Amino acid sequence: MIRTALERIRAGVFGENPTFVQVIGLCPTLAVTTSAINGLGMGVAATAVLMGSNVVISLLRRMIPNQIRIPAFIVVIAGFVTIIQFLVSAYAPSLDKSLGIFIPLIVVNCIILARAEAFAFKNGVVASLFDGIGMGLGFTVGLLILGSIREVLGGGTLFGCPVFPHYVQPALVMILAPGGFLTLGLVMGYLNYRKDLKRRRRPGGTDMIDADSDADRLGKQTACAGCQVCSMLRTEDDGR
Repeated sequence: MIRTALERIRAGVFGENPTFVQVIGLCPTLAVTTSAINGLGMGVAATAVLMGSNVVISLLRRMIPNQIRIPAFIVVIAGFVTIIQFLVSAYAPSLDKSLGIFIPLIVVNCIILARAEAFAFKNGVVASLFDGIGMGLGFTVGLLILGSIREVLGGGTLFGCPVFPHYVQPALVMILAPGGFLTLGLVMGYLNYRKDLKRRRRPGGTDMIDADSDADRLGKQTACAGCQVCSMLRTEDDGR
């Protein structure tokens, strides 16, 4: 069980990272990452909602009719979002003001709904809990990376502390909407480059890729040769 839990956490942070791999939940990702603290706060809030909603949905999965599962998911998620919003408003009012409408919008965040539909509704409580932790951590890491880069380049600070000399002029575009798209694209490009480079450096990496491609082509040809559509077309051609 410990191994499975660690695999779920690792998958959420690396293999299935919602920001850099699945590329979902981009609305809050681009909107709130103008600073590192905003990204961290949003990530922690989403992680708490993910954990709570995954556990409750997993517990109730046998009681929820399949036809109304999406409205049921939204009701459960909305309950946890309301609790988180009250806590943030009470203990971190400045963060609540910075995040604004994006905390209530966690209710319809596709990351939360996707994990409820794809995992929590089909698996046990413990596995669903660690899936929520993994996905939440992956989302938090993504927001923190983007927020830190944009804050450093756009404001010259990191968590409010100056990092550049006073004579360095920050690029204000980085904390605007274009800066969010630019930062996300560059980070994703770098990660994909590293992944491709690592694959090619493996022994026989190029040969393996070519072999896989040949196997895929052969498989497609074999499948095409046996499908009903191609058989009908060949029969028509023979008749002509």
